[in-house]
Amino acid sequence: MAQLINLRSVRKNRMRAQAEAEAKLMRQRHGRTKDEKKLEEARMTKAERSLDGLRLASEAPSEDPSSE
Repeated sequence: MAQLINLRSVRKNRMRAQAEAEAKLMRQRHGRTKDEKKLEEARMTKAERSLDGLRLASEAPSEDPSSE
């Protein structure tokens, strides 16, 4: 005698597998790990600090009202 199969559970399992495959594809395409995000943020902060350190004093606008 043939083994009974619940078609609803088979369908649900197939849909779950399909959704997981799609999610995996999207994670590869768009996702970054938490460590990658932290590293990028640290690089941006360092670049901003080094850029601010290279600014010339004469480029900064003077807000001293007595100099007018």
